[in-house]
Amino acid sequence: MSAAPPLSLRPHIDCTVPLTAMVLAAGLGKRMRPLTATRPKPLIEVAGKTLLDRALDGVAAAGIGRAVVNAHYFADQIEAAVAGRRDGLDIAVSDERGLLLETGGGIAKALPLIAGDAFYTINADNMWIDGSSDTLRLLAQRWDAAQMDVLLLLVPMARAHGYEGRGDFHMDAAGLIKPRGEVRVAPFVYSGIQIISRRLFEGEPVAPFTMWRVWNKALAQGRMFGAVHQGLWFHVGTPASIGETETLLAVA
Repeated sequence: MSAAPPLSLRPHIDCTVPLTAMVLAAGLGKRMRPLTATRPKPLIEVAGKTLLDRALDGVAAAGIGRAVVNAHYFADQIEAAVAGRRDGLDIAVSDERGLLLETGGGIAKALPLIAGDAFYTINADNMWIDGSSDTLRLLAQRWDAAQMDVLLLLVPMARAHGYEGRGDFHMDAAGLIKPRGEVRVAPFVYSGIQIISRRLFEGEPVAPFTMWRVWNKALAQGRMFGAVHQGLWFHVGTPASIGETETLLAVA
């Protein structure tokens, strides 16, 4: 693995980025126990920095002005962690203390805090390292609202460090994607990062539901696309995966 070039040497990507990124940080982190017995998973450190800080640093570096972070499990700790941040980010917390809403429901609840017709969502339990260019800006450059309602950042299975599944999606030459379905394996893994249109959430309740409920709308209309991540990606899902990730980062 090769390290990404310093920020000062990376090419600038001239594009308009969505106004808001929502960082999904409300989950229970059951597979990360016992580390999550006293703290939420996004506040676990990898190589000296929390997963949540890594996500928010990426948001700030891309020039996105607003971040929304949802909180349920140890919500007070999430609120405290973002209260002292700077980086030019306006950070709001979407409070899910009363009911854990899953991915789709959490976004539906947070919509009043989200600016813009399209926005990023970022899973706080995955880690990405930029390639030669800023990952979030590259995704924005690829976004085309005329033909897309969803644009997923996808990772080839061979480069999905820490991932133990069978893949999530197939993708054609134009970037149009379809789920693995009944096929034994699929070549691409969802990175946990996407740009999504808020129109998919019109009429959806503030209640627990997964992302698939809105993704299926986009799939049915042929408006769900993918883009391949050019850098490194790590699924940090268990205590053992922390050391494995740190070892890979040390040689990257």
